[in-house]
Amino acid sequence: MSRERVQYRCRDCGCTAVRWSGRCAQCSEWNTLEEETVPPAWPGSPAADRRASAPRPARSGGVPVALASVTGDGARPRSTGLAELDRVLGGGLVPSSVTLMAGEPGIGKSTLLLQLLAGMAGSGRRCLLVSAEESPAQVGRRAARLALDCDDVFVLGETDLGTIRGAMVDLAPDVVVIDSIQTIADHGGGATAGTVASVRSGAAALAEDAKAEGGPAVVLVGHVTKDGSIAGPRVLEHLVDTVLSFEGERHHSLRLLRAVKHRFGPVGELGMWEMTTAGMVEVPDGTALLLADRRPGSPGSVVFAGMEGRRPLLTEVQALVGPADGVPRRSTAGYEAARLAQLLAVLHRWAGLDLRQKDVYVSGVGGVRLGDPGADLAVAAAVASAATGRPVPADMVVVGEVGLGGELRQAPHMARRLAEADRLGFGRALVPAGAGGAPASGAAPASGAGGVAPTGLRVIGSAAVADALDVVLAAAPAGRPRLRVLGGVVTGSG
Repeated sequence: MSRERVQYRCRDCGCTAVRWSGRCAQCSEWNTLEEETVPPAWPGSPAADRRASAPRPARSGGVPVALASVTGDGARPRSTGLAELDRVLGGGLVPSSVTLMAGEPGIGKSTLLLQLLAGMAGSGRRCLLVSAEESPAQVGRRAARLALDCDDVFVLGETDLGTIRGAMVDLAPDVVVIDSIQTIADHGGGATAGTVASVRSGAAALAEDAKAEGGPAVVLVGHVTKDGSIAGPRVLEHLVDTVLSFEGERHHSLRLLRAVKHRFGPVGELGMWEMTTAGMVEVPDGTALLLADRRPGSPGSVVFAGMEGRRPLLTEVQALVGPADGVPRRSTAGYEAARLAQLLAVLHRWAGLDLRQKDVYVSGVGGVRLGDPGADLAVAAAVASAATGRPVPADMVVVGEVGLGGELRQAPHMARRLAEADRLGFGRALVPAGAGGAPASGAAPASGAGGVAPTGLRVIGSAAVADALDVVLAAAPAGRPRLRVLGGVVTGSG
């Protein structure tokens, strides 16, 4: 008689092993093998019967066809009714696609997806919400609080995978939201909810149903771990067509949605919402919200002209420099710690700014992640401003990548960055030499930039980070020293 057995599966590559080891033999990653129980599946057993009886819609195709004869009509996205979400998805949800949305608990994933279902139901789509974490009554109260019209939205409070797949066959919805995939259990396979085996098998089965002839668009809600990665096996991200990351600080109302994987369009697009008592409110002008509480004239504050996908976004970069009590600290929020350490070394070597015995803190205001390499110059200016106590001009935006040799490198989409700064009323922009039509010798009117920069913006070009810091901190307030770089040594002059 067959019995249950224990095996170990890698959460990154899915490889199995009969005994645990510290390193996966397939992908060579360390400490990724997790224990799982394999139930008996001899013919006639309850587990085998349940798996055999589970509805499995037949996949279309099976016969090779010429690629030239294949049209993209079936992959056209359908609007979700939420403009910011459509921006991230490149137009909306694609039929028969599988999307994974991951985010921390309480960030607002369930609220946003309920608004998505209401929006798609309003356009005549039949929608199903599988609420595995909340009861249908809780979902109903949320819909009433948000004043959503959910006449064509059906809710199913179930955690069994077989029952969910059966309901999908009976209802034949256009959109299915599974909230969440970590709470779905494959009882037919004997897997416990939340385990690597259960998440993998559940996601694979739902993806199979979505890819079947006339299958629905499936949206899976995923949990994240303490380090921000998606909980469960790495194979989960390979199974789906789109991976969305829903981010935001718990104590801030701003919420950011990014596509980190998207088979039907570009990645990196940013959607913005403000979490209110009325639900997720779209923020079409994110710059105005991010700069609303800015205090111009404060040392350590710099406005960075960034890009999120194809969307220009101006954000505030803040820095704080203080005496170290013991080992100097380097703390960042939204900016890579390794990148900050490298930037401080460049400032020491090429700009004479010695912060080896100082604590340095850098933050992107509003929970914005400064992943754009063009943020280097803004961070350097913020650190220099905080270290010298001299503010950056309030009407200046800064953008540029800093190289290891202290040189400034251009950032892409400079015209769109400068146009956004001009729209918001900024008067000056500090950029690498040659960007936006700015010569290396210093300032130049943007009107002579060959049409690159807006006419109302004065573009200032610098070839090296030392020169850029001199330009940024040139207008020193009375009584404060002016930063002057001579031979790599910072000196003060009245």
